[in-house]
Amino acid sequence: MSETEDHPGDRPPSAGPLAHRVPDLGALQLLLAVARLGSLGGAARELGITQPAASSRVRSMERQLGVALVDRSPRGSRLTDAGALVTDWARRIVEAAEAFDAGAQALKDRRDSRLRVAASMTIAEYLLPGWLLALRAERPDTAVSLLAGNSAAVAERLVSGEADVGFVEGLTVPAGLDSAVIAHDRLIVVTAPSHVWARRRRPLAARELAATPLILREEGSGTRQVLDAALGGLARPLIELSSTTAVKAAVVGGAGPAVLSELAVGEELALRRLVRIPVDGVALARDLRAVWRTGHLPAGPARDLLSLTRG
Repeated sequence: MSETEDHPGDRPPSAGPLAHRVPDLGALQLLLAVARLGSLGGAARELGITQPAASSRVRSMERQLGVALVDRSPRGSRLTDAGALVTDWARRIVEAAEAFDAGAQALKDRRDSRLRVAASMTIAEYLLPGWLLALRAERPDTAVSLLAGNSAAVAERLVSGEADVGFVEGLTVPAGLDSAVIAHDRLIVVTAPSHVWARRRRPLAARELAATPLILREEGSGTRQVLDAALGGLARPLIELSSTTAVKAAVVGGAGPAVLSELAVGEELALRRLVRIPVDGVALARDLRAVWRTGHLPAGPARDLLSLTRG
């Protein structure tokens, strides 16, 4: 041990956690109120506590500091010389705490003034608009930006910090993300009314669907992932497109069959612009999930949006 190195016994008695040696903010605010009002009872009423509680807090502060702070008498309470000095220090601490609180609130307000949402295409097109309208009614001052892409792109944006919360349709949760199931969906086979499958009397077999070139979403999309897993592989795509709307338009135009979310084709089925084709031996149900970075639970407007998805 060097000559300049302290021995444990040489340290001053004040060493140790600062929080153990400095009165808490509530006690310091009470002392400031006593100084301003000249009355312990008046200070207690201003702070919304009982006079016995105020007296106990002052005594505790005096024991902690080792000096008398307040002289009590029937005519009121006045600060001792030490109490007046401690009050000056307390005022600076309370002012610094108020500045800290104002700064923290400003950070929270800035966070709550914007919300960045990343969503896979089906959710972005058919579910999010309703959720965002409901959020706007609750938080009219929050500016929302929507980044739409496939499930892989949503994961990338969340992990990189470009989005606060995301929504995906795939079978698995991407690495680095936590999730919660918010809804359920089903994929269905659809064709134009003119397609040969529209005149079938029997359901398609899973192997026939797998062997048929389809109009597909691109690799990385939740729809493509679910379909590939359900069929154990797919034939070469007839066409690959990057949005549900584009796939749907191609099918309506007679380009070929596709497998799409039931959410996306309700209107077209009702108008007979598309025909639903039954399939045997294949499960195409899927969960829709909210996702966020692991260890970063959604807060503020992101938390409120998640609550609306489950309403």
